[in-house]
Amino acid sequence: MSKRLTIITEIISPYRIPLFNALTRREDVDLHVVFLAETDAALREWKVYKEEIQFSYEVLPSWRVRIAGYSLLLNRKVGQAMASARPEVILCGGYNYVASWRALAWARRRGVPFFLWSESNLHDMRPGRAWIEWCKRRFLARCSGFVVPGREAKEYLLALGMKESGIFVAVNAVDNNLFAAAAKSARVRAGELREDLRLPLRYFLFVGRLVPEKGVFELLSAYAKLNGALREQIGLVFAGDGISHEALEKQSKSIAPGTIRFTGFAQREQLAKIYALAEVLVLPTYTDTWGLVVNEAMASGLPIILSEAAGCAADLVLEGKNGQIIAPRDVASLSAAMERFAIDKELGREMGIESCRRIGEYSPENWAEGIVSMVGHAGGHHD
Repeated sequence: MSKRLTIITEIISPYRIPLFNALTRREDVDLHVVFLAETDAALREWKVYKEEIQFSYEVLPSWRVRIAGYSLLLNRKVGQAMASARPEVILCGGYNYVASWRALAWARRRGVPFFLWSESNLHDMRPGRAWIEWCKRRFLARCSGFVVPGREAKEYLLALGMKESGIFVAVNAVDNNLFAAAAKSARVRAGELREDLRLPLRYFLFVGRLVPEKGVFELLSAYAKLNGALREQIGLVFAGDGISHEALEKQSKSIAPGTIRFTGFAQREQLAKIYALAEVLVLPTYTDTWGLVVNEAMASGLPIILSEAAGCAADLVLEGKNGQIIAPRDVASLSAAMERFAIDKELGREMGIESCRRIGEYSPENWAEGIVSMVGHAGGHHD
């Protein structure tokens, strides 16, 4: 007999839709998703793919305000949504929304198991203000258990004193088949697409927000350290946008020889083509709860150069098998890793094949399996 599960999450993210679709196909879960907002246009330019949604959902009325760099999202009808869904289990994506606290209170009053979907890790750079830490620990102590995407997030909760028996792993995933098929199609039209998208014949690729904490300036410096003859053979492409775009572009003009391109923000369809024609994804971030661009790049058949600060590093990248792990802010090591791939194209091809094989274990179906395990272990009452 299926259990009624309600998931509470912030926005209709394109990379979450395949996960929820996979879960709604399970006979052991009756899924309903409550979105706190449709999107956050000020921070994300993602297209909302409503036509792909196969699960039951609703979007709560909301009001968003930004105060001193913080985003405050307020919702109406949280209690009505819970009462209408009649959940037997609740999974909430985050403690930093007023709606999360209201849903937690609703669940505790009714003895409904309430789980937190937690992706934070020990490398997380978020400000550790005392009142925030107090609120976090208070929220965590009232949860029935937790869902994490991998090892780093689990270690974080254990360090906070949470019981291992209450932590369930549901692997972070994207639609692997979509990116793999798009990559295959794009490579057939490689010459045409390179010309249309103004991409170099060979290039390293960064995908994400162009902000300092993603290590973008270190990446530019590492590329500049490569031998000039090597830079003539392989370029660097930044796919994304952010507050550092202008500064990066200005700094890049002093690097010669070499080809550096800025594509701006790319929606999923265009991004898949950019992955397909790249040689290596480079993500030298200082802090990242996971790094789903790594999933996307691996599904597209790319090897990975990844900072150990990324939450996915311990799970997705095997040193010497499908990529290389480097320390954040270590320009010399990053440049050496880039040089290795630039010189040895066959190494990149072999590691790309391993990326494809390995990412198969991180599918929407496997994520759904982890959620089903959590639901199956949920008791009838809050402990």
